[in-house]
Amino acid sequence: MEETRLIPIKLDNYKPLRELVFESLREAIIQGRLKPGERLMEIQLAEEMGVSRTPVREAIRKLELEGFVVMVPRKGAYVAGISVKDIVDVFEVRAALEALAAGLAAERITEEELEELERALVKTYEVSSHDLEALVETDTRFHELIYKASRNERLVQIITNLADQIQRFRATSLAQPGRTKHALEEHKQIVEAISERNVELAQILAREHIENAEQSLLNALGEAKE
Repeated sequence: MEETRLIPIKLDNYKPLRELVFESLREAIIQGRLKPGERLMEIQLAEEMGVSRTPVREAIRKLELEGFVVMVPRKGAYVAGISVKDIVDVFEVRAALEALAAGLAAERITEEELEELERALVKTYEVSSHDLEALVETDTRFHELIYKASRNERLVQIITNLADQIQRFRATSLAQPGRTKHALEEHKQIVEAISERNVELAQILAREHIENAEQSLLNALGEAKE
């Protein structure tokens, strides 16, 4: 590891050290600073973050449980790669859960949350289609507001973990010609369905939105879904 990609841990944080190390490594993987297939050396990671090896070891074990790391016998820990099959599997589950979240949001969203969702929608229109980092950020925020409005904490945890596993590919999907424009229109339709308390339509539109994002990503990767 020739360049530092991990921010030193701040020990004045209220969270346990092992949790801070876990979050730091997880973010580095999601953002692509730790690459798929890269070996995770406890000593080097500990040095970069300014901690001992113990919390690093604990964090790697937790990352393995969440699918971000794979353990290779007699070789060590590696950042998990992601295959086309992995992507299809994740999107298949995510489409169902996004539909569930949108349907629950249509039932349970408050007027204040609806206003916040509408503001988030407006903000996405203000972002340049060439600013992929900002596009991903606003897209992520939009979906998080829907999850919150579902009032189902377990659903939020599961769907967030799934989304994180393919977060590194979201910019690839949005960079596809025309995808950003279509995604914004899909977001608008979802907000309208939720504001009208139309549960069934919100579910249908949310599922289609994720399926379209999947197809865009597969096209970018040169794959076609059968």
